[in-house]
Amino acid sequence: MHRPFSIALFLAFSICAHAEGTPPADHGSHPVPTVNKAVDPKEDQFISLDPSNPKTVKVVIIASYNAANYGMNFNGFAKGGAKYVIPLGWNVVVNFTNNSPVPHSAIVVERTTVKKIQMGDPYFKGASSPSPLRGTTGKAGVEFRFIAEEAGEYAIACGFPAHSANGHWIGFEVSATDEKPSLRFGAGAPFLAK
Repeated sequence: MHRPFSIALFLAFSICAHAEGTPPADHGSHPVPTVNKAVDPKEDQFISLDPSNPKTVKVVIIASYNAANYGMNFNGFAKGGAKYVIPLGWNVVVNFTNNSPVPHSAIVVERTTVKKIQMGDPYFKGASSPSPLRGTTGKAGVEFRFIAEEAGEYAIACGFPAHSANGHWIGFEVSATDEKPSLRFGAGAPFLAK
């Protein structure tokens, strides 16, 4: 669902305008979480197979996992620095949590849209946390489910206006050739879900 352009324009100027390497305008006061500041994330914490449901993968997405990218990160990574690869036709169950009091969300979008100020609808039916434009706060977490029904390059992005444009996104690929889901952090080897 698209909001009027005037709202997106206002948010773009009040949130987004900043040079690479400096915090976005409103993130100078963005409470950057410290709970995981010194903890290196491990792939096995964020992806696993569901033993009771064939071709179902459980994915964990934590917004503001640490201080990377001024807290605008998923599982400690931003700007595509992590990537989930899911086999075509698999069910994806996402547990989304936001460590920050600042609203964040998770939405699967086409990879080419991550620089947009405002995200549209999720690419796959059901592939977003509730109200992705408004985001959520609190560590209670929410779950959403979808089917990876079309091969291609996508992204898991924060749907709050201007956050994805400021790097709050990671890679998400649906593969017609991979047989097992995987997660890669940085330049390391992919971790195969168990």
